[in-house]
Amino acid sequence: MATLKTRSLTPTFGAEVSGIDLSRDISAMDQMVIKDLWAEHQLLLFRGQTLEETDLVRTSRYLGDLEIHIRREYLSEENPEVLLVSNIKKDGRPVGILSDTEVGWHYDQIYLPRPAVGSMLMAVKLPSSGGQTSFADMTAAYEALPDDIKSKIEGTKAVQSYEAFNAQFSVATNKTQKKQSPDIEQPLVRTHPISGRKALYICPGMTTQIVGMSAQESSKMLNTLFDWSVRPEFVYTHDWQMGDVLLWDNASTMHRREPFDGNDERLMKRTTILPPENLAVPF
Repeated sequence: MATLKTRSLTPTFGAEVSGIDLSRDISAMDQMVIKDLWAEHQLLLFRGQTLEETDLVRTSRYLGDLEIHIRREYLSEENPEVLLVSNIKKDGRPVGILSDTEVGWHYDQIYLPRPAVGSMLMAVKLPSSGGQTSFADMTAAYEALPDDIKSKIEGTKAVQSYEAFNAQFSVATNKTQKKQSPDIEQPLVRTHPISGRKALYICPGMTTQIVGMSAQESSKMLNTLFDWSVRPEFVYTHDWQMGDVLLWDNASTMHRREPFDGNDERLMKRTTILPPENLAVPF
């Protein structure tokens, strides 16, 4: 059994985990420890890792079923559970999703009926500067909200649109992909399927409307919540190093990729972890 040690990344969330090699099989005991740390800290950093895609897939599967992303043109040919995130082009076409422009705050797969509970991302090629990933602690942001705002959003739902995100930050989805990801209503406050803690479940990249509010009222409330949730006390910005692997809680943290020089190449590989099927709508 590995001897795991942790170091906090911020006062409210995030921890660096040392004492484990993710390229090796992980014992059942250590799998439980990692799951507990993940639930407690929401964001886990593993440094000094040397992983193949198969290692990334195997480690991710310890935590749950893996989704095959609808953007199949950006999946690994050998391991379709792996989504390529890159600005690199091959024969004039991007090999991965999201290029070198700033990417807005978002939750992965918030637009699906069985929304992701986690994501794992590893660095393969890094630009010389920039390209950090920022995370917002949406549990702490919710808990710190004034009571009058909590009462206004209690029990409400919001529309999540992958099409809206792609229109701003990525290549537009095709007709088949649009059919697989129609706009969907999700609770504005998500109760975590494991910890039971509540978190804001909205993001500027995909949340377009609060159901039951006028367009003006909805826009005002969403802008208030967006601004609130990315206050400095809720945000951690990760400076990537080669060998880094990040595992984040996709039920209670949103994230964004910071901009970098488009002349630099960046390649990341990501898996997406689903909640148990009996918690397909874990709210």
